[in-house]
Amino acid sequence: MIPAISVIGSLFGTSPLEQTAPTLGLETKAATAGNGFTNVFDKVGEIINDLKTGEAAAMSGLQGQTSTQNVVESVMKAEHSLQTAIAIRDKLVSAYQSISQMAI
Repeated sequence: MIPAISVIGSLFGTSPLEQTAPTLGLETKAATAGNGFTNVFDKVGEIINDLKTGEAAAMSGLQGQTSTQNVVESVMKAEHSLQTAIAIRDKLVSAYQSISQMAI
């Protein structure tokens, strides 16, 4: 039975001890929170690049240098990125309002 468990664990890339050992996870949670906040700013950087790309494609489309399909795809991607940025902003504002209403 034990070798079967180790085979299953090796399929998922973890040892049976890692699967069953209790951990506090404090370091992992802190690292995940830090990475999550960093990922938000990385996403914002991607959004800005998508908006610039969409704008550049629209301008080159007006000048006749880019196909209509490329312009539409770039503008749709930029629109999706803008909606994502608005959703992130709304979440940040909501979090700030929740924190500001907390009693000290």
